[in-house]
Amino acid sequence: MKTLILGASLKPNRYSNLAIHKFIENNYEAVGIGLKEGQIGQIKIYLGMPKFDDIHTITIYMNERNQESYYDYIISLKPKRVIFNPGTYNLKLQDILMDHAIRFENACTLVLLGTQQF
Repeated sequence: MKTLILGASLKPNRYSNLAIHKFIENNYEAVGIGLKEGQIGQIKIYLGMPKFDDIHTITIYMNERNQESYYDYIISLKPKRVIFNPGTYNLKLQDILMDHAIRFENACTLVLLGTQQF
């Protein structure tokens, strides 16, 4: 079950970075897309919109406006679910996900990982 962290940051004080460390701590397979390419532990952070074939969950760490250019990309990955972290809620994208029968939830990935509910 691979997770894509959309809006991944190499900066240690960002919530997406904290989530990446939780993914590592819990031995989850994950990749990230961010503004800078790099690596945190075994999790690679990519630029742009790379092709992935096996994404189960996308967890979003970017605001609504910045999500717009990723709508088609998100759909093309055919995830089973999308998690909108606090501050990322997006009714338009949620409607698009519903149209494509992709489950979504408004939740905090850090809380889900910390309580073993991910």
